[in-house]
Amino acid sequence: MSKIHVFNAGPCLLPQQVLDRAKAAIDNFAGTGVSLLCISHRTKEWEAVMDETRALWKELLHIPEDYEVVFLASGASMEFLYVAMNFLEHKAAYLDTGVWAHKALKEAKGLGEAYALASSADKNYSYVPKGYEIPKDVDYFHITTNNTIYGTEIHEDIDSPVPLIADMSSDIMSRPVDVSKYTMIYGGAQKNVGPAGVTFAIVKKSALGKVSRYIPTMLDLRTHIDKESMFNTPPVFSIFVMNETLKWVKEQGGVEAIYKINRKKADTLYAEIDRNSLFRGTAAVEDRSIMNVCFIMAEGREDLQDEFFAFAKSQGMIGIKGHRSVGGFRASIYNACTQEDVEALVACMQEFEKQHTI
Repeated sequence: MSKIHVFNAGPCLLPQQVLDRAKAAIDNFAGTGVSLLCISHRTKEWEAVMDETRALWKELLHIPEDYEVVFLASGASMEFLYVAMNFLEHKAAYLDTGVWAHKALKEAKGLGEAYALASSADKNYSYVPKGYEIPKDVDYFHITTNNTIYGTEIHEDIDSPVPLIADMSSDIMSRPVDVSKYTMIYGGAQKNVGPAGVTFAIVKKSALGKVSRYIPTMLDLRTHIDKESMFNTPPVFSIFVMNETLKWVKEQGGVEAIYKINRKKADTLYAEIDRNSLFRGTAAVEDRSIMNVCFIMAEGREDLQDEFFAFAKSQGMIGIKGHRSVGGFRASIYNACTQEDVEALVACMQEFEKQHTI
């Protein structure tokens, strides 16, 4: 088989140097002679990793003074509950752009009044709703910036008259973000910033403590801010890999440089989808994600789908099958995916077209 090209939607492809350093730390963490998997989180060596990881987040995203970054041993699905528990007092509005946005809304409805302000469900979430007006009588407005299943993305920071909260699980660190426009940004690490097992939350500290309900200790974001993400034992391996991944981002020139690379990768792949007679994109052109490129066989060529899967696999393409709820194909081109990987997929699509030209 030719070289492997990984397009998995998550867990993500990680830079090789990050994997190498993680392997070394499993054998001997920070010169302690102890495996990373066995290190006490109360040692000065580990506390240094925690401090550095928070500092890297703040540096790379230019996070303002009144914000803190916390790491939680859960998934973004758990953070759906964190959001509502810490910020929903009376009413909240959600932008329904896909499965994960819908699930986030469901959690909020369990704690109070929450509703979808606008939705793209009418066209199977193939676009991002527009033309809505954010009400001023809600506690917060929640968005999911990138939709991995349907391949749509909100490309610019929204100006909101109320606190703005965003699930950025799958596009964090892929493009510049004006953090000051958000009250909370959260997500799972396993798309762009590490392996599964840890989540991040960037929280405006002055916005906390406004709800009247009792918040269980572990669901109160202030608990984790006050204890610097070590109220209980943190997922040390996942955070270590996150730390090394953020170092890699910095070495590439930071988020601004990464964005230019990501834009080129996405443009290359979308150009081929639009040109190739056997394929077509599924997301509205103006809303196409630069992280998750979704496409299907062209009309009348649907019978070639399984054959293309087999051919692509023989050419080393891994993880291009679309989500089970929508089918088709999905190439997730997160930060560590290279231009070479994308060009290999393009060449694969071109060769397949040559073999099936009528």
